[in-house]
Amino acid sequence: MNNKEFQIVVLAKQVPDTHNVGKDAMKDDGTINRAALPAIFNPDDLKALEMALSCKDALKDIMPVKVTIITMGPSRAAEIVRESMFRGADNGFVVSDKRFAGSDTLATSYALSAAVKKLGKVDIVFSGRQAIDGDTAQVGPQVAEKLEIPQITYAEELISMTENEIVIKRRLDRGVETVKSAFPVLVTVHSNANDCRPRHAKRVIMYKNASTESEGLQPIAKNQKPTIKIEEWNADDINPDFERLGLSGSPTKVKSIENVVLTSKENKKINNSESEINELMKELISAHII
Repeated sequence: MNNKEFQIVVLAKQVPDTHNVGKDAMKDDGTINRAALPAIFNPDDLKALEMALSCKDALKDIMPVKVTIITMGPSRAAEIVRESMFRGADNGFVVSDKRFAGSDTLATSYALSAAVKKLGKVDIVFSGRQAIDGDTAQVGPQVAEKLEIPQITYAEELISMTENEIVIKRRLDRGVETVKSAFPVLVTVHSNANDCRPRHAKRVIMYKNASTESEGLQPIAKNQKPTIKIEEWNADDINPDFERLGLSGSPTKVKSIENVVLTSKENKKINNSESEINELMKELISAHII
């Protein structure tokens, strides 16, 4: 077996459940009030985790492979690392600091790229195509640019994986495209990709008490193994340019968030004529429905 260890990083995010957006979803400074919304594993990132684990499966008989999770957010985002470990990830890091607060995609991608660089040599970086709390699809490609590595976007299926190259099918608006790349490379995973494998019972037992120092390490009963520690990095740990973090490094500002609820107050019946359809379209546009 080759003694070289293949390094895979998955950028995963804990996001507010946008299906439950209410009047308290936004703070006065234009940032999301995450404490007011339930937190979930970003769906596209969960699919990125599955593709990373599939790469590990393809290489495990050839060379050692490590899958590492990096998540940026408050200390409670450690739940993303635990959830990833339950499914097959080897370890993870929580990048958490008040100085990251208010980051747009530019500042977020800068902080994440600095965290990836701290790990040293990385062969593949996976991320979801986009996060449901922003829907920009910008962070993954921006991280690739800051790392100065190639990128494959809209990945839908892992076709093949060797120690030298990866072959991926991409989902495009008008069809699909199959591409291959040497390493290192960053891959953003489309929502049409395979769902992530379920939790493994033995891994849940093994990692259920894994925690960061901020959460408080779980007490250990007599004769039990030590609690697994999830590493937590603050801004100083990733050695950044502090002017590029948080609000100071974020040229994009959110002006407002509005929760629009469409209710049916009346109905209108039209004939199958071009004139009436055109008139209906004008009404819908005028009312800002479409």
